[in-house]
Amino acid sequence: MQNNRLAIRIWDLPTRLFHWALVVCIVGAFVSVKLGGLYMDWHVRFGCTALGLIIFRVLWGVVGPRYARFTQFVRGPRAVASYLKGAAAPAGHNPLGALSVLALLLVIGFQAVSGLFTTDDIMTQGPLFGHVSEATSGLLTSWHKLNEWVIIGLVALHLLAVAWYAVVRRKRLVRAIITGNVDPKDVPPGTPPTQDGLAVWLRALILGACVTALVLWIRSLEIAADTVSYTHLTLPTNREV
Repeated sequence: MQNNRLAIRIWDLPTRLFHWALVVCIVGAFVSVKLGGLYMDWHVRFGCTALGLIIFRVLWGVVGPRYARFTQFVRGPRAVASYLKGAAAPAGHNPLGALSVLALLLVIGFQAVSGLFTTDDIMTQGPLFGHVSEATSGLLTSWHKLNEWVIIGLVALHLLAVAWYAVVRRKRLVRAIITGNVDPKDVPPGTPPTQDGLAVWLRALILGACVTALVLWIRSLEIAADTVSYTHLTLPTNREV
């Protein structure tokens, strides 16, 4: 994309799609778990999709374009302190926003992983529930429930930060993550645009396909776990016979 006087492309298409897909998964998982019942199947689907998205984003933070990479926006305490004192923000995530990104990836990632081993002791269980002990599953289920409140808190802070930037700093962060473009006045002079074209999209597509295959493989282990459990239950009977 062109770096012109009207807009500068900062967020590539795969990063934007990841962001909004994760929003859908978080809302969908929250609503479905509150509805319960048959909607719990959707809760598991949203959770597994969120797991795939988190894995994709972590890898995209290594092989993605400039502003998607962790090495570009993750900074130490000194950079955060300097930003809080009024230092100019770089293009992409500012040092404080980077901490928010890492925190959200961590807690949502934990929620998705722990959900693989959880059970509601009624009709719903994670795909890997049969691969751990009852005690381990119970512990992870407890953490899974507690972590929900951590996610709610971080999402609330995230939304407040977006609102603050819109009202006080006059920066339209929502529009930027939709279009990928920012106003030149909101980034340092000479900021280069990100790479965002067919080559980037193809790279993301290949990565996404690999991650999807991984998540589908994890889902397939649910059947294997059921088979193992059934075998353990039937073997003693065979010995008795």
